[in-house]
Amino acid sequence: QVQLVESGGGLVQAGGSLRLSCAASGRTFSWYGMGWFRQAPGKERAFVAAISRNGGSTYYTDSVKDRFTISRDNAKNTMYLQMNRLKPEDTAVYYCAAKQGLRLYKGENEYDYWGQGTQVTVSS
Repeated sequence: QVQLVESGGGLVQAGGSLRLSCAASGRTFSWYGMGWFRQAPGKERAFVAAISRNGGSTYYTDSVKDRFTISRDNAKNTMYLQMNRLKPEDTAVYYCAAKQGLRLYKGENEYDYWGQGTQVTVSS
């Protein structure tokens, strides 16, 4: 079992920045590929970014490329999502997820473990 806890969400004005954290516990963090997803009001949960278990590979959905950066610190059992130049359409609950394996995982149904989510609200 892996337990995931997100933090760092909040209210920010358009153009601002936030950094989300995902703290993991329970199993060896470096065994797991990690991802960020988000769910906007009235919409399905959607992929945002993924990072391989050693941090060497990353992947982003087109709408956040060049604005968001995913990273991880395996010594601290923590993954991050640095979000810059935020837009109102980034408003959502953000979830982190974990999947044991070697590669990047982009599909929601590929992940085995999920956090409870953290709210990000971007005002215009």
